[in-house]
Amino acid sequence: MHTIVVGLNYRTAPVEIREKFAVTEEKLAEALQQLKQSKNIQECVIVATCNRTEVYAVVSRLHICAHDIRTFLEEWFSIPGKEFAKYLYIYEDRDAVKHLLRVTCGLDSMVIGETQILGQVREAFFAAQRLGMTSKIFNHLFQQALAFAKRAHTQTAIGEQAVSISYAAVELGKKIMGSFTDKTVLILGAGKMGELTGKHLAAAGAKKIIVANRTLERAQELAAKFSAESCLMEEITERIAETDILICSTGAQKWVLTKEQLSGAMPLREERPLFMIDISVPRNLDPAIAELTNVHLYDIDDLEGIVEDNLEQRRREAEKIEAMIEREISEHEYWFKTLHVGPVIRALQDKSRSIHDETLQSLYNKLPELDDRQRKVIHKLTRSIVNQMLQDPITRLKELAAEEEGDEAVEIFTRIFALEDRLDDRKQDSRRRGETGCADRPLSPAKKQGDSQAEIAYPFEEMLAGS
Repeated sequence: MHTIVVGLNYRTAPVEIREKFAVTEEKLAEALQQLKQSKNIQECVIVATCNRTEVYAVVSRLHICAHDIRTFLEEWFSIPGKEFAKYLYIYEDRDAVKHLLRVTCGLDSMVIGETQILGQVREAFFAAQRLGMTSKIFNHLFQQALAFAKRAHTQTAIGEQAVSISYAAVELGKKIMGSFTDKTVLILGAGKMGELTGKHLAAAGAKKIIVANRTLERAQELAAKFSAESCLMEEITERIAETDILICSTGAQKWVLTKEQLSGAMPLREERPLFMIDISVPRNLDPAIAELTNVHLYDIDDLEGIVEDNLEQRRREAEKIEAMIEREISEHEYWFKTLHVGPVIRALQDKSRSIHDETLQSLYNKLPELDDRQRKVIHKLTRSIVNQMLQDPITRLKELAAEEEGDEAVEIFTRIFALEDRLDDRKQDSRRRGETGCADRPLSPAKKQGDSQAEIAYPFEEMLAGS
C-alpha cells in the first residue's frame, strides 16, 4: 500500500483555476463516494479550501491511482484533464506524510502558521471518517497530524503574530487608505472570514463598519460583536455611496456584485475612489468591476505581497517546526513498518493465553482443595511470568520488523513460535468481517543526508507518463 496526495494550491494555480475546483460542504460526501469507487483506492480524504484542493488516498498502485484520481477530477468538475494537469502536483509515501504535516501546521499556507487550516483538515478527515472512507492508516495518520499541529503551535511562537488572509486584507486597506479612523468599511459576508475581518477592522480603529449578509439575523449577530451596522445583500448598492473600502468574503458560487450593479451606484460617490478586496474563492466580485472609473479591485492573489511583510518571525519559528516534522515522520514510518507485526503479536499473545489457561485448569483439577483466593494468586503470578517472558521477544520483533529485512525476520519469528495456523484463522475472521488488509509495504526510505528538507513533488503530467 502507498499514501499519495494529488492536488493544486495557490502556488501552482491562479485563483481563476482554483475556484473551478471548489468542493462545497453539501457536495463533499458525494465527491468522496465517487472517488472511492476506484478499486485501487482503499482510503481517501478530500481537503478543499480557498487556497487548495487536495485528494489524499491510500492506494494499491501509484501510477494507476494517479490516473484514477485525474479521471475523478475530470468527471466531478467537468473539466478536461489537459486544462488542469499542469497545475497538479503529486506527493507519495514519505513526502505525502510530510506534506500533510506541513499543511496541517500551516507551513504550506499563504499565511504561514495560520490555524484556520487545522480546523479545515480536521473537518475534512472527520467527514471522510463518518462516511467510512478512512481505515487504519488514515485514522492513525490524520489523528497524528492534528495532534502534532496543536503541539507545534503550543510549543513555538509561530501563531503569536496576528497574520491571516483577513488580516492581510485589512493591512492592504491600511496601505491604500493610510488609516481607517475616518473611513467606512463594508464587509460582504458574515461567516468566519467576515468575522475575523471585522475584528481586525475594529482593532484598526475603523470609523464605521457595515456587515451585509443574505440573512439579516446573521448580519445583526455579527455586527453586534464590534458595534457595527447591518444590512441585507440586496442593499449593497444603496450603501456603496458611503463606503470607502469593501471587503468581500462569502461562500456564494456566483457574483455577489457585478459591474452593471455597481456602475449605477458610482455617480452617488461624487468621484471618490472605491477600494474593493475580494478574498472569496470562488471570487464573488465580478472582475469586470475593475474597468469602472475610480474603482480599484484586488483579489486574494494580490494579498501575497502584503502577507510577506508580516512573516519573518513566523519563518524563524517554522524552522523549528520543520525539525519537529522530521521526527514525526520517523515515528509514523516506524508505526507503518511495524503495522504488519500486529497480527503476529496478537497470535502469540492468544497462544500464550490458551496455554496458560489450559495449564491452570489442569493444575486446578489436580489440586481441588485450592480456594478462590489461592487460585487468583496463582493465576496472577503465572500470568505475570508469561507476560515477562513475552515482553523482550515482542520488543525485538518490532525492532526487527522496522529493519530492511523486516519481512524475513517476521516470517522466522512466526515459524519459531508456530503461529501459522493462528494467523490463518485470523485472516479468515477478518475476511468474514469485511476488514481491509494492512499495508504490505513500508514507506519510501528516508532521503540521504544532505538532501533538501523540501518535499519532493512530482509534476502530475510526469507521473502519468509512467502509467
